[in-house]
Amino acid sequence: MSHDPDQPTRPATRVVQAGRRPEWTGGIVNTPVWRASTILYPTVADLRASGARDTHHRLFYGRRGTPTQWSLADALTEMEPGAEGTFLYPSGVAAIAAALLSVLSPGDELLCVDSAYDPTRSMADTLLKRFGITTRFYDPMIGAGIAGLIGERTRAIMLESPGSLTFEVQDIPAIVAAAKARGVVTLLDNTWATPLLFPAIERGIDLTILAATKYIVGHSDVMMGSVTAGPGRFAALRDTSFQLGQVISPDDAWLGSRGLRTLAVRLRQHGESALTIARWLAEQPGVARVLHPALPSCPGHDSFMRDFRGASGLFSFVLDGGGEAARAALIDGLAHFGIGYSWGGFESLALPIDPARHRSATRRDDAGPVIRLHIGLEDTDDLIADLDAGLARFRALR
Repeated sequence: MSHDPDQPTRPATRVVQAGRRPEWTGGIVNTPVWRASTILYPTVADLRASGARDTHHRLFYGRRGTPTQWSLADALTEMEPGAEGTFLYPSGVAAIAAALLSVLSPGDELLCVDSAYDPTRSMADTLLKRFGITTRFYDPMIGAGIAGLIGERTRAIMLESPGSLTFEVQDIPAIVAAAKARGVVTLLDNTWATPLLFPAIERGIDLTILAATKYIVGHSDVMMGSVTAGPGRFAALRDTSFQLGQVISPDDAWLGSRGLRTLAVRLRQHGESALTIARWLAEQPGVARVLHPALPSCPGHDSFMRDFRGASGLFSFVLDGGGEAARAALIDGLAHFGIGYSWGGFESLALPIDPARHRSATRRDDAGPVIRLHIGLEDTDDLIADLDAGLARFRALR
């Protein structure tokens, strides 16, 4: 079964059907794992003819992919109405690097949101700088005002909405309009929302990036990234990615496809549970502020309500005073939250974060330490009881 991209379907249906071409599945529900490095040709003439053709969706050499990788890439493309194609990467950071390098050259300038994922900031300050590309960071709430920052050398704008630590929601339509008026490429890290909650290509973004490690895979057992390109952007992305030697294993691609099929139901549960807990936290003594896009206390809430189809399971909250020891006591004693990086799996996580360390264009003046939560698929009553006990430990030491 394969979804016909010319026949409109709802997003949850596309998640189940996309990428399952009959010639790749052979009658099996899931595309099998095709492992390959060398591809054999019957004659020298066939070998040479193959190299002269477009190798997209053609067996050529293992690094160019097999039906296992193509199936997942096509599924992600079908999830983005209007998209031209998708390339897969061994991590989200690799995807960000390839996307940026596909549109930037020495002498160019990048405008990057100040609330960006820390590895994105680091890449701008190191790798891109070494290549002669300059970066200016901008206030995530700038909206249409970004037009005043676009200069003669500005070639791209990097967005992340919501921000991965402090969850500011950007006015993406206003930024896209300003960029298009000046011929500037827009890139969006859309990991938090996925195309289910924010169809980025449909909204005018040129390149949309996912750390597929998170909600696409959904089980905390695979590293993966993807970039989906809008019209006219895929060829440069694919060529850059080929030149960088980017490829993911077919086994990882198979796991990514398996995770994708349950994305709609998982994301709905993550979102419902997280909002329940965020609302509860907002009423608790010891909590100064909850940074969840669906709550009015979060910067850009109005843009979220206008542009997004729902919320996922990641948000932060600011403690009311206290220090590192009190924050650590809250987190260390949690029974149902793991302590670790990443998110998007079935398990809940709590992470101490220090947003002020990762800002240059804006200032943060939080009332106390900040904790980021990923709400998994556990019972919300258990998670709330766990956090309630944690807040009691925090208040005792504050």
